[in-house]
Amino acid sequence: MFLSDQQIKAAIEVGDITIQDFDEKRLQPASYDILLGNKFIVTEGHTTPAIDPVKGIFAETREITLRDDESFVLHPHVSILGISHDYFGAKNDYLIQLSGKSSLARIGLIVHNTAGLINPGHYLNITLELCNLNNVPIVLRPKMEIAQLLFSRLEAPASRDYSEVGRYHDDNWQGWAPAKAKTA
Repeated sequence: MFLSDQQIKAAIEVGDITIQDFDEKRLQPASYDILLGNKFIVTEGHTTPAIDPVKGIFAETREITLRDDESFVLHPHVSILGISHDYFGAKNDYLIQLSGKSSLARIGLIVHNTAGLINPGHYLNITLELCNLNNVPIVLRPKMEIAQLLFSRLEAPASRDYSEVGRYHDDNWQGWAPAKAKTA
């Protein structure tokens, strides 16, 4: 069962849910809107003939960091990685789900392809899998509302939280991009 706005706020007040910096204006009836950060990972498509994850062949990538007053133009049918401005997480009896905003989905922006669950005990600036399904570019700006978080309470706490089993213990930014490109 998902938490209501009142339950989300109460869980933040007692420290069960962390959202830095919580802004009550972004609290929706059953979700919380998060903002886009200013870092992106883009694929160098012109130097990548193919990606073959089984053989460990990945695209070359580069990181782009924008100032708050700059914008990023996401071209049609392009997929990039971004990061949330908001840092968040919850104790081991909460599950957080990332979801797109309907206003952005209607213009063709996908914010996550498959990685929409945040396990109990995982605190992070989440990596966003941004993709433009439209046939015209979409302008992305740091600190724009980009996605929403849904919170649910587990019927029983997890036997171990993400800090014990997770891949990224201190920094979700680590491991963002695949290894440098390899050739067959």
